[in-house]
Amino acid sequence: MTQTRLAVDIGGTFTDVVLETADSRLLTKKVLTTPRAPEEAVMQGTLALLAEAGMALSSVDVMVHGTTLATNAIIERKGARTALIATDGFRDVLDIAYESRYDQYDIFIEKPVSLVPRARRFTVPERVDVEGRVLLALDETEAAGLPAQLKAEGIESVAVSLLHAYANPAHEQRLRELLAKAMPGVAITLSSEVCPEVREYERTSTAVANAYVQPLMAGYLGRLDKALKGTGFKGAVYLMTSGGGLTSLEAAARFPIRLVESGPAGGAILATHVAALSGEHKVVSFDMGGTTAKICLIEDLRPESSRSFEVDRAARFLKGSGLPLRIPVIEMVEIGAGGGSVAKVDGLKRIVVGPESAGSEPGPACYGRGGDKPSVTDADVVLGRIDPSRFAGGKMPLDAGKAAAALGKHVGKPLGLSDSVAGFGVAEIVDENMANAARVHAVERGKAIGEATLIAFGGAAPLHASRLAEKLGIAKVIVPPNAGVGSAVGFLRAPVAYEVVRSRYMRLDGFDANAANALFDALKTEAKAVVESGASGRKLEERRTAYMRYVGQGHEIVVPVPARTLAVADTKDLRAAFEREYAALFQRIIPEGAIEILSWTLTLSTSNELPKPAAAAPKRDGARPIGSRQVFDAATEAFAEVPVYARTGLAAGHVVPGPALIVEDETTTFLSARFDARIDSIGSIVLERRS
Repeated sequence: MTQTRLAVDIGGTFTDVVLETADSRLLTKKVLTTPRAPEEAVMQGTLALLAEAGMALSSVDVMVHGTTLATNAIIERKGARTALIATDGFRDVLDIAYESRYDQYDIFIEKPVSLVPRARRFTVPERVDVEGRVLLALDETEAAGLPAQLKAEGIESVAVSLLHAYANPAHEQRLRELLAKAMPGVAITLSSEVCPEVREYERTSTAVANAYVQPLMAGYLGRLDKALKGTGFKGAVYLMTSGGGLTSLEAAARFPIRLVESGPAGGAILATHVAALSGEHKVVSFDMGGTTAKICLIEDLRPESSRSFEVDRAARFLKGSGLPLRIPVIEMVEIGAGGGSVAKVDGLKRIVVGPESAGSEPGPACYGRGGDKPSVTDADVVLGRIDPSRFAGGKMPLDAGKAAAALGKHVGKPLGLSDSVAGFGVAEIVDENMANAARVHAVERGKAIGEATLIAFGGAAPLHASRLAEKLGIAKVIVPPNAGVGSAVGFLRAPVAYEVVRSRYMRLDGFDANAANALFDALKTEAKAVVESGASGRKLEERRTAYMRYVGQGHEIVVPVPARTLAVADTKDLRAAFEREYAALFQRIIPEGAIEILSWTLTLSTSNELPKPAAAAPKRDGARPIGSRQVFDAATEAFAEVPVYARTGLAAGHVVPGPALIVEDETTTFLSARFDARIDSIGSIVLERRS
């Protein structure tokens, strides 16, 4: 049955709303995010869009929502006052971390600041071994004294992370009973529920991060649910997770840490669908919004995925410099390079862009909302790439004078540059920052980024895509329809899905099929409880994996496991699958090497069948510009007249030679002189480099 569905993506600068009607029409709206009460922008954009469509909120069947609120709360340290309860002797696991420095030669190294300072970490006598056997029973007398200490510290949320709780969660569960009875209303996170995996530091860090954002996210989701129901909404609400699936409101409120990359995950899903329709098998998705830029590698229509992620890195490209989270994520690199990223000149007389963002309050200088620092958007206005009178479809005119004044004051005068050259410098630096991040991300995974096609979306990406492609040696760029709200459109293409993980050590030469089957049965029951209500009778697809390595190695690789009852005879097939994946990564295997399994995952999802490639559109003449603009040309350091085309006036097959601007309500595509563009059969702008 066809449904009317709404997608909402809260970003650092804009909140995007997309309405998909029962007759498959797509309507979109962008409004400024309201940081102090994000639900206000959600309701404002939703009701305005529905009014334009002539519909009431009661006619919407499903709302799909993604947000960066959890990530921003961690980065800005605006979460709840949180405490950690650990096993006696393990109070400092957050400080000990990996027992190493992420940069051995930096004598001024800055480690990420813990979400829970040492004074708010408590311990309790108890001990469980790696197989779940109780070596020391929980000391309930000591545990009974914890609530008084927590109350004295004004604690709002508690993370409980006991040694080897993934193997036996009984002590954590008992602590929750005692705390909940003595401190009703305080949020409690158990590591055995949010991250039941080996590796003490990552499990504790994940539990603490979940506890840190849980009151904030639960409060926001509760207020949003109340506002929706108070305005007549009777449908279902789903939250986008970092792993690319949809989950229930209840599960999201319980495990909000799974939402940290929900917006970018929607963008990767959109790029995967566009790649399928375009017949592309090597893709780089490029999502540049108001606050950040996200880059994801997608090969054979599968985005790179992982169970490890770092948030709030102290050093942009260095692993170990952030707070580790063990959650299912679509793997991507994210940097502070958006339209609102602030530009300045540092002590070495270099132009620096980001990671600070002007956000929506006060916003870039050209917004005229009190901001006086220059941003990437201000540079694009000064360079002529953005028409101040057409921004956001003409509903939010920009002040070009304020943009030029901010650039001149903070960049041009300190370096002796004109406003336009200063603007070009800002644009060039932010483009190089993104190109460098993409190069590093690809090299770390053994990929040749120049062989890929760039799929660009987000409010600022189409403005910078052609220059980014030039820097990366990419010959083809695709800007899909509704690119300015791409992540929200991606939400509508996501399946209802949930992944569950458990650590259970097993050597392959001693494979216990009965234990593995019992474990998968338990995982399936847990995943089904979350997914089934949103499946609406649809068939569920099951995917199983094992995290395996050679005995003696420090890290595992992901190996697919058949979604059926396993037998001892499957040992041979599991070894073959491991060696196949290992060889793909390292170009060799260790013959007859002993193999071990550390963790197992099971994912249940509704069907996510991708579309077939669309037929090619025959070339046609007749593309007519609607005017022209003066756009800065770096080669001559002067402005040149460039034709402007309306995207709504271009049909499949139309060809637009570069340089040119293609404008629409949510974004503008800048076509440099090295590219020509054509409109394909699904309405995408396809930029192709001239030979």
